[in-house]
Order: sequence, then C-alpha cells, then structure tokens
Amino acid sequence: MRNLTIKASVLSILLLTLQTGYAQFKSAAAIKYCATQAEKTLAAAPADTLNNLPRSINHDKTSWHYVNYNDWCSGFWPGILWELYAATHDEKWKIAADKYTKELAPLAVHSGFDHDLGFMVFNSFGNGYRLTKDPAYKAVILKSADSLATLFNPKVGTILSWPSQVKKMGWPHNTIIDNMINLELLFWASKNGGGQRLYDIAVRHAETTMQNHFRPDYSAYHVVVYDTVTGKKIKGVTHQGYADNSMWARGQSWAIYGFTMCYRETKKPEFLDFAQKVADVYLKRLPADHIPYWDFDDPAIPNAPRDASAAAVTASALLELSGFVTDKVKAEYYRQQAIEMLTVLSSPQYQSGEVNSAFLLHSTGHHPAGSEIDASIIYADYYYLEALLRLKNLKY
Repeated sequence: MRNLTIKASVLSILLLTLQTGYAQFKSAAAIKYCATQAEKTLAAAPADTLNNLPRSINHDKTSWHYVNYNDWCSGFWPGILWELYAATHDEKWKIAADKYTKELAPLAVHSGFDHDLGFMVFNSFGNGYRLTKDPAYKAVILKSADSLATLFNPKVGTILSWPSQVKKMGWPHNTIIDNMINLELLFWASKNGGGQRLYDIAVRHAETTMQNHFRPDYSAYHVVVYDTVTGKKIKGVTHQGYADNSMWARGQSWAIYGFTMCYRETKKPEFLDFAQKVADVYLKRLPADHIPYWDFDDPAIPNAPRDASAAAVTASALLELSGFVTDKVKAEYYRQQAIEMLTVLSSPQYQSGEVNSAFLLHSTGHHPAGSEIDASIIYADYYYLEALLRLKNLKY
C-alpha cells in the first residue's frame, strides 16, 4: 500500500509539473513563428529549379545554402510546407509544398543509390499523400520503397546505408543508425500496396540493429560494419561523432525516434522497451538546459557546440513515445522532458528570429568534417515543427 501511495504522489507531482510547464509553453505561438520564418524563405527562394531546396545557413551567413533533389536533405523543405498546410489549412502552403515535392519525383526511378530515400521521399510525398490523397504521390512512394529495398542484404539482415563508402572506407556492408528513420517508408508502403516483403525487411533491419548497434549502456554506434559473406558484425565505428565509443547526439536521437516508430508500426513490445532504453540513456546525460552538445563525450564540453537538431528530433520522438508507454509516471516524464526541450528551443537563444529565415540556430551537422557547425539546418526545423504539432494535438 505504501508503494502505491508513493507512486500516486509522484504521479500527482509530475502531472502538476506537466500542467504548469504546458501552461507556460503553448505550441500555437511557436507554430505561427515557423510560418512567419517560412514565408521569408519562400520569398527569397531562387528561380533555379535545379538548386532551390534550402539545406543550411552557416553561423556567419544570413542566407540559405541550396541543394537539388539528390541531396539527402531535399525532402525536409517540402515536408515543412506540408506540415504548415496541415497546421493552418492555408492553400498557399499546399501550392508551395506541391511545387517543391514534385521536384523530387526523379528519386522514384533511382535504383537503390542511398538509404536516405526515406528522408527524401516520405517527408515530401508521404506528407503530401497523407494530406491530399493524390494518387501520383502514392505511386512515387511505392516505387521509392521498392528502390530502397534493393539495398537490403538478407545475409546480414540490414539495409546497406552508404554504397559509396564500401570501397572508399573498406566497409563491405555498412549500416548507420540514421537508417532507422527510413524504415517508415517501407512500413507505409507494405500497408498500401507494396506487400509483406517490405514489412519483413523493415522488421528484420530493426531487429538486427537492436542486436548489433548498441553498447551495454544502450548508447548507439553511428556505423556498424558487417561481413557480407558471413553476415556477422565486424565492428562499430563513428563517422560523424567524436569517437568510435562516444555517444553522438543526433545518432542517439535517430535511435529514439526510429524504435518508437517501429513500435507504432508493428506493436512489437521489444521495440517499445528498446525505445525507452535508448531514450533513458540520452535523457540521463543531458545538460541542465535539455539541449545536448553535439557529442555527449566531446572533451571540449562545456565549450563544445550544441545540436538543436538532436533536441528537436528527440522532442518529437518523446511526445509520440509518451503515448505508447503504459506506465503513467514514465509517460508523463517523457512528455515533460519534450516540453522542456521545446521551451528552450523556442527561446530567443535558439530561435533564429531576425538573424536569418530558418526556425532554429545552433545545430551541428558533420563536426569531424568541419561542416555545418553551429548552423541553422533544415532537418532541425522540420522536426521542431513536427514536435510542435504533436504537442498541439496532444490529449491530456
């Protein structure tokens, strides 16, 4: 009885804290801010249709660096526009979203060139189909899913992430933690005409990743290299983190988001359990302001760069995860953590405001390569807006 009383008291405190935090932070104002910033980006967009998709703004610049549809970040801008259409029902966002989405159509006929088809196609065409039910969008999604599936190695049990790195790095079959997000494309396609095979590939990839991609404390390797002959794991390494044995912040956020999504799509309890394990180690090691350093083990901390993109991805994932967790105390804890992340991201310290037309400042792309450090990056904006919408739609 005493334990039940203690648990009830803890829950009451958490509920009060959550309600107080939610009262202080309303997502509607932040969504309106995102729309204002996106209008600036639309107004400044180049007429060039070959390189007109915003990717990042360096900390010493004020205008976007633009890429074409082949860039792995190409789907985030049309995805943002679709999310703004969902939030506002304003046709201008739908028109703009359709324009930029259609620029990515050639991806459907690129045969298995990269695991990032999920990021590229599902954020653009996937959001577009969800909101419009345009059959042309569905056709692109299904073709892209088939293309992504060609990278699956049944001997290993995962999708090859970077074909270009096989010879360059001597990685026979490489799989990166980011690839967990791209499984959503396969899950969706399997349920919308693509067949059981795509579902089975996604589940096998997630199961194999769960077995091989994590250290005993549930922190993730960025890359796992496999032997294509035996299918066995050779090693876990980093590519964008500080070191092979460090916890790269965005990589861990991909894991939290990916396994939460896998539970949503499969209802397999092992995925829900694992999503909590990878979330808990991330939350345990967060600095007090809830925005991670780009790598949790960078010896330069507290002078290391932050990564707002990892915070945005994690906030969005935790809001969804909180809806699946049956332990009410833990569910409320995850929600509160997400709200605190969004509160900080929505502060003057992290919102771009008048600095540039992005939503957020202080993201880190590829630190070891010296690329996009302390920058505004389009995927940070995408997951920030997604998290805001998830919070807005949350039922208490």
